[in-house]
Amino acid sequence: MIRRVAFLSVHSSPLEAPGVGDAGGMNVYVDATARTLAARGIVVDVFTRRLDPAVPDETAVVPGYCVIQVEASGEERADLIGSFAEGVVKWMAAHDATYDVIHSHYWLSGWAGLLLSELLDAPLAISFHTLGRVREATRAPGEPRESLVRIAAETEVVARAGCVVASTPADAADLLEHYRAAPERLCVSPPGVDHAVFAPGDRGAARRRLGLADGLLVAVVGRIQPLKGVNVAIRAVGTLPGVRLLVVGGPSGPDGEAELGRLRQLAAAVAPDRVEFRDAISHGNVADVYRAADIVAVPSRSESFGLVAAEAQAVGTPVVAARVGGLAYTVVDGISGTLVSGDDPTDWAAAFAAILDDPLQAARLSTGAIAHAGDFSWEATADRLLELYRGMVA
Repeated sequence: MIRRVAFLSVHSSPLEAPGVGDAGGMNVYVDATARTLAARGIVVDVFTRRLDPAVPDETAVVPGYCVIQVEASGEERADLIGSFAEGVVKWMAAHDATYDVIHSHYWLSGWAGLLLSELLDAPLAISFHTLGRVREATRAPGEPRESLVRIAAETEVVARAGCVVASTPADAADLLEHYRAAPERLCVSPPGVDHAVFAPGDRGAARRRLGLADGLLVAVVGRIQPLKGVNVAIRAVGTLPGVRLLVVGGPSGPDGEAELGRLRQLAAAVAPDRVEFRDAISHGNVADVYRAADIVAVPSRSESFGLVAAEAQAVGTPVVAARVGGLAYTVVDGISGTLVSGDDPTDWAAAFAAILDDPLQAARLSTGAIAHAGDFSWEATADRLLELYRGMVA
């Protein structure tokens, strides 16, 4: 019986709004699964590194789900992770807490999870959400290489964790190919969608709430970083007269601000006055962005799942996504949206035009998008996780 679970989320708190800094789909995943498990009577404590001194030491999000800020310091990553793990142990001792399972999210948390798993004799599950070797394989010329420390840590965590949780079959294949994951300890558990929030709605009303004008609109939602391929969407829209592009999200990572500057310059050059940049908004309100758009574009170079694509489909908006990683699982080509191979703006523009110029095709894809998104739910995600947890404990 699973009674209490520790989630480790070292580098980003589920209390942070997605689309800003390091916060993204992983934050939504941690928050949604914690809420769903807590609703079933399972206590979930989420340990995250304190970055804001104003945030309380403990935040009770809902009954049974608490976010705990851990003081951790160190100039080297090994020192930081050791300090974080020590902080978790001190909190546990002070609160007389024990856990049936530790579930780490992202590679830094996996590193900390190995230390805690051995110390506490508790089984460790790991969800990487992104993989260093995959990001390295898709790195564009001139971009910094992935950290060797990260890749080494990921390899060690894969070898020693009780269960490695992949988001999609493609994610599992990457773990097998790049990290030699043991098949018997590799499990697939797709993220979900909150269908109470991400549901079909009136496009005109959504545009009025967002202050958007009428006309053909493509939207890109997510953090601003080179990996997300926003430049591809801008160049594609630049070849389609009368089509506007809405980009919603804040800069992320060491190159985020510079990338945002490059994107603004590109937009001014290839699609003047037709590209609008907006800061990230709350996760619930982003549903209106999906509803307002005729198409949601996901031109990322790699995605383990693509939560934006799943949520956009849930509101009935067709998705045009890159045929990479988990996106080929999250979007069904020709049924719920369109998959595009490569980053040629001409190919992306053709995919946009095929939907924007054909209302019947747009309506057919919208119907397919809603149906396909119905396969993703946080209840199903929780079911699978509990099955995995019970297996590890047994």
